[in-house]
Amino acid sequence: MSKILIRGAKVLGGEPQDVLLDGETIEAVGTGLTAEGATVIEADGQILLPGLVDLHTHLREPGREDSETVLTGTRAAASGGYTAVFAMANTHPVADTAGVVEQVYRLGKEAGYCDVQPIGAVTVGLEGKKLAELGAMHDSAAGVTVFSDDGKCVDDAVIMRRALEYVKAFGGVVAQHAQEPRLTEGAQMNEGVVSAELGLGGWPAVAEESIIARDVLLAEHVGSRVHICHLSTAGSVEIVRWAKSRGIDVTAEVTPHHLLLTDELVRTYDPVYKVNPPLRTERDVLALREALADGTIDIVATDHAPHPHEDKDCEWAAAAMGMVGLETALSVVQQTMVETGLLDWAGVADRMSFAPARIGRATGHGRPVSAGEPANLVLVDPAYRGTVDPADFASRSRNTPYEGRELPGRVTHTFLRGRATVMDGKLA
Repeated sequence: MSKILIRGAKVLGGEPQDVLLDGETIEAVGTGLTAEGATVIEADGQILLPGLVDLHTHLREPGREDSETVLTGTRAAASGGYTAVFAMANTHPVADTAGVVEQVYRLGKEAGYCDVQPIGAVTVGLEGKKLAELGAMHDSAAGVTVFSDDGKCVDDAVIMRRALEYVKAFGGVVAQHAQEPRLTEGAQMNEGVVSAELGLGGWPAVAEESIIARDVLLAEHVGSRVHICHLSTAGSVEIVRWAKSRGIDVTAEVTPHHLLLTDELVRTYDPVYKVNPPLRTERDVLALREALADGTIDIVATDHAPHPHEDKDCEWAAAAMGMVGLETALSVVQQTMVETGLLDWAGVADRMSFAPARIGRATGHGRPVSAGEPANLVLVDPAYRGTVDPADFASRSRNTPYEGRELPGRVTHTFLRGRATVMDGKLA
């Protein structure tokens, strides 16, 4: 593998530096670097970050290859600057055994665009009745550390307690989809003024908040780690903030779409805006941004949820929930957090690389941009402005809420262990 010299990039948004890659590692970081025969990338004005890590991706394979495959999903991830993604367990069959998680892990290795770390189901078949083979999945070739029934809530408190106790033995974490099912029966959107005016079934904030409150108390009781998926309400922020003040080992994520979009968009009745948890109010959006800035919310995770055209091109009530997000996440974070002054680029590196890698124990990812570290990197042109066109996506699905919207920033290069997966804005 030849050497690559990245010249004049702003490492984590700081002063321009040169970064020399040699094989799978960073050889040197400094100014005025030279390397005979190296491929030179002129990165004047661009931001160099550690490769992004997504703790919450749906790759759909096995079972729903009409929506996404591990190959197309990881190509989308690389396009968005990601070098590692955690693949959720709600596949067909469910990733609740060592065999299925190893299959997903191998598919990621074969695809080669980013590292794929499978997430194991908490319960058999995501049915919430019996613990899945947590230990066997952890001990498998996939080395599972994160477990989630995402798409469904582990609503039985006894099952949740047992899961927390079980994963504690090997330092794992349970990632909870916080949704009290009885409070959301028939729910179609956020419960509030807009749902009342539209006559759509309301999805109350308390359905999320009550589960988070229960689970942080369970985590405290057990002395285990709990992670809150796609936190979406101002009330949830306050509960997590309180839990952290007590020393409870809780982490939380927010999606890009919950940082930008509100339930006012549902007035269009366009199912592209139908998502779980639902788009909330402007007050919630602002609270989420502040919580991400102050560290109450630890990370940004995409909840990349691809669906085929027919599952979204229908009436609102029948439409599937979810949005694709891997290829637009960094741009949305730049708009909502960097350009508003809430985070600098070092903060973005923390929320989108360092912290998710730490939570998920993603070895070799979320590492400093310094000599001797793995060359998992992304170059971003923050001055770029472009209109989102889903026809350009690497993902197999096109259900983006940002079609036709102008977003800032563009990933120009992504490197996975020194090998370019994206070069000059195009998949390598």
